[in-house]
Amino acid sequence: MIVGYDHVQVAIPSGAESVARDYYGGLLGMIELPKPARLAARGGCWFTAGAAVLHLGVEADFRPARKAHPAFIVQDLDVVERTVRLAGHETTRSDNEIQGVLRFHTFDPFGNRLEFQQA
Repeated sequence: MIVGYDHVQVAIPSGAESVARDYYGGLLGMIELPKPARLAARGGCWFTAGAAVLHLGVEADFRPARKAHPAFIVQDLDVVERTVRLAGHETTRSDNEIQGVLRFHTFDPFGNRLEFQQA
């Protein structure tokens, strides 16, 4: 049966890789992973941080995921939230909606929903 995740994929519009690199690599500090040559031709980019692996795939008829989302575990939720806010992105705290879980939601530059939880 299932023992874990390999990665989560989120869609981005065509030609948006540099914006994705600025946000996920620059702002969030994720490390870009090289894509295999046969997949690199499709566009998009891959990132990792800790145990999290995120694939950003180009979707021709792109529509942001406003509800579905990856949930990243972070060491210091307040620092991440402040970093995201200072970069001009709105955040919404939803602490303890799930008992004992500190978290916030935001949207990436493409409108995809993201969740961050305190480790």
